Amino acid sequence: MQKYLLAICAILGLGGTALADPIAYFQVEGVTYDESIPAPEDRLGFGVGDRPVRHEAMVAYLTEIAGQSDRISVETIGYSHEHRPILFFTVTAPDNHARIEDIRQQHLASLSPQSAAATGPAIIWLNYGVHGAESAGMDAAIPTLYHLAAAQGTDIEETLANSVILITAVFNPDGHSRRVNHVETFGSEVPVTDPGHEQHRLWTEARTNHYWFDLNRQWLLQTQPESQAWLEQWHRWKPQVSADFHEMQTEATFYFHPGEPLRRNPLIPERARELTEGIAQYHVRFLDSEARLYTSAEGFDNFYVGKGSTYPQVNGSLGILFEIGAARGGLIEAERGLVRHAENVRTHFRTSLTTIEGALAQRQAIADYQRQFFAEAAARAARDADRAYVFTAEGDPERLNHFVDLLDRHDITVNALARDVSAGGRDYRAGEAMIVRLDQPQYIMIRSLFDRVTDFEENIFYDVSGWTLPLAYDLEYAALGRAFSANLIGEAVAPRRPGSAPPQRSSYGYVLRWSDYYAPRSLYRLLDHEVRVRIATEDVTIPVTGGPQSFGPGAVFVPLVGQDVSADRIYELVAEAARDDGVSVHAVVSGSTPGNTPDLGDSRGFRSVEQPQILVLFDDGLSSYDAGEVWHQLDYRMHIPVTLRRKDELGGLDWSRYTHLVIVGGGNTRLSESDAERVRQWVREDGGVIIASRQAALMAQSVFLGVEPDEGDSEENADGADDDSGPDRRNYADLSVDDAEHIIGGAIFEGDLDPTHPIGFGYPDRFIALHRNMVETLEWPEEDPFAVVVRYADDPLLSGYASERRREEIGGTPAVIAQRMGRGTIVLFADNPNFRATFRGTERMFMNAVFFSRLITPPSGDY
Repeated sequence: MQKYLLAICAILGLGGTALADPIAYFQVEGVTYDESIPAPEDRLGFGVGDRPVRHEAMVAYLTEIAGQSDRISVETIGYSHEHRPILFFTVTAPDNHARIEDIRQQHLASLSPQSAAATGPAIIWLNYGVHGAESAGMDAAIPTLYHLAAAQGTDIEETLANSVILITAVFNPDGHSRRVNHVETFGSEVPVTDPGHEQHRLWTEARTNHYWFDLNRQWLLQTQPESQAWLEQWHRWKPQVSADFHEMQTEATFYFHPGEPLRRNPLIPERARELTEGIAQYHVRFLDSEARLYTSAEGFDNFYVGKGSTYPQVNGSLGILFEIGAARGGLIEAERGLVRHAENVRTHFRTSLTTIEGALAQRQAIADYQRQFFAEAAARAARDADRAYVFTAEGDPERLNHFVDLLDRHDITVNALARDVSAGGRDYRAGEAMIVRLDQPQYIMIRSLFDRVTDFEENIFYDVSGWTLPLAYDLEYAALGRAFSANLIGEAVAPRRPGSAPPQRSSYGYVLRWSDYYAPRSLYRLLDHEVRVRIATEDVTIPVTGGPQSFGPGAVFVPLVGQDVSADRIYELVAEAARDDGVSVHAVVSGSTPGNTPDLGDSRGFRSVEQPQILVLFDDGLSSYDAGEVWHQLDYRMHIPVTLRRKDELGGLDWSRYTHLVIVGGGNTRLSESDAERVRQWVREDGGVIIASRQAALMAQSVFLGVEPDEGDSEENADGADDDSGPDRRNYADLSVDDAEHIIGGAIFEGDLDPTHPIGFGYPDRFIALHRNMVETLEWPEEDPFAVVVRYADDPLLSGYASERRREEIGGTPAVIAQRMGRGTIVLFADNPNFRATFRGTERMFMNAVFFSRLITPPSGDY
């Protein structure tokens, strides 16, 4: 402890010299600085690293120095959920600024094999602050922009003349602000270096954005406004080098790419690694000069293309990840000594400069590589026998539009299907389907989105191993191959805002199609305005304006009779559903239905539903990511309010307020005995509905349904071998690979869905793709053969990694179970149906559980 006290005294200036001139700690040796550019402490009132910098103060300071420097321009490219601005800086020589759009256009043109090679400035992108808890990755933007604005001399002039440096600060302003509040709340006059001090303990809550999303997984998925803002700029420029600055566990030292050699996505050329190693030598030179500890080719992979350091690599850029051991609250003890925030910021700042230096040293080689990347992509596309992909979302044009929007954000051109075509065993109709040609510059990105990859050189993954996004969106899709012809290509399409034509006025009522993505939003709006509705429980043909139309189970019938709301107000609400939500709404002309389908007054064919009042548990062992995805789905997308409550703080709740309880997965999903008994009573007697996913589904099946997991045959060992097969002895060097053999890090599995079940309403067929990242399975329910809504296919793996053993264990088990319990219902999801706000297919089942759980009728026969 004495060594820590001495170190603290030195830092504080007690018995030693402090950083008397804070900016001098960051200034580069031998460089003079323009004194007219204010140093950070001149505006913040303290030096960088002394205490957290609030977002509004950072915005004000960086905007000011941009305004004072003819080297920097700044614009606001978007806003966070909490409406904080995201700043984007363009840094280059004044002469370059005068022709900046020409530089950008010439750079983009040079990527085409038909155009002249690049001769302009290097385009370099620096990411700061994607994780709010990783303070050095945010604060490093301050000395970096100060240096670029104020440094004087030939070196900086040449650097700026030969480069355009693009800086986003801060990627995650909401998480950043959450971290600052926490650190300030538990701050002390004397720094507390004890790692157990609360000031050092905030991580996931500040790491994420408002809805608890990890934004470093959003480069690919594009469901959050922050990532949408920065990716638009990234593709506007298509930088040659992209650097991404992070923090990791305190005991770690400093890491920079190229990363693990074997854990490279096969779509990334080996040449990218070689050039990244060239840049890395400049980091090494600086770090060695200060005798720093670091690592460069260990620990981190380049497989999941949705991260800020990997996404650039499947888009022709060099992606470089930087990670440094976190100082958390600012100054913290570690086995390797005191870890200091200011020192971490300085390291990230200096390696920002070495990134620029290394990129310029290989300027022509990197430009040639980027050009060659797209040339080789074009050559591969010309040879690709698949030719193009066709896709559709039957009965849900808005889900199709979401996918078009996703592709557009990745700079992928989508065309309308000009004529009907058959592919992959089904017909695709013009006017309903879209087509993506492979012969376009984003060929590699298209393959990364559409490919189903199940074979891997190594089975250790830092993130999800399977991201086949048409499966996530529950699209029907197929490669065209020999069925492709040029006359299939219709006009290029762009994403559109939701909206469809409102219905004609009716004197009887209106019907809303449930298969439309935002139908739950429309239904909640009707219920919130005290409109009585009836839900179709089977296929039905309804006479509407223009003639009878077929509707699937879940169709929402809004009668005009028996309402306490005026007919005019009901029309306004259903017109809003069409206009704002894109839901297909029809005016009903008669209650008598043709054929053998229930009339609109039939009490079994149409059932009433009530407005849900939803309680979502979080924290205390539950996954914040999972809980945030539920919150985002209900609140942000469907405009359904939710009550958030910590899992271990259920005492004092008025349970009569709630109709639904959502419990997500996590490391500890158990409720206290008293809470579990109160929830059990609420379900049985009050008709409450539990929706549980992943580990919480296993807990709920055990605690509330009394079904215990099958421990398997005790005569077999963990690998399925007989006990007399001898001891399992392995080399320690194989530990990491063997440990990961049976882990499912995130793969896509096939399920068989019962679309006649209320939880399956709105689906056009039995196929459903589910995201899975756990190995435990649900047990088959006893005495209710109708309870399994989705069953995993016998050979379930569609995309991603899962060992043969896990495929066999999971195949044929329940994926979704819905059972009545007394007056209430329990819905169990073996997986997370709202995973990263991207699995649009399974999100519908979650919304069905919210609205239709009480439509489930328990069996009364002897089974």
